[in-house]
Amino acid sequence: MVTPNSEFEDQNQQHINIELSEAAAEGIYSNLVLVSHSPSEFIIDFARLLPGPPKGKVYSRIIMTPMHAKSLIATLQENLSRYERNFGIIVPPTGPGGQGPGGRGPAGQGPAGQGPGSEFDL
Repeated sequence: MVTPNSEFEDQNQQHINIELSEAAAEGIYSNLVLVSHSPSEFIIDFARLLPGPPKGKVYSRIIMTPMHAKSLIATLQENLSRYERNFGIIVPPTGPGGQGPGGRGPAGQGPAGQGPGSEFDL
């Protein structure tokens, strides 16, 4: 049986069965991510910010080690590269004055013109 990532698997690598509950399979919509960290862990909050009052709600929190956070970034980058090879380059939306969604600067930054922040719009 060939798996989607089989081209990267080592022949000696152990296979792990992962259980996905029905509730987890439904997923959670998120359009805002908040990231914080300590010396020993990264905390990633997935939130939803809807039109209207500027109030969001965190729907899921993931806590991981710095090593796993770095591995997550590498995995996301590889998958984004595959996506763009198949479907074209992803161009972040910009609003008036080059701002991203919600009047913020480009995704991954805080308010426009304030440099990198610890949240970004999805």
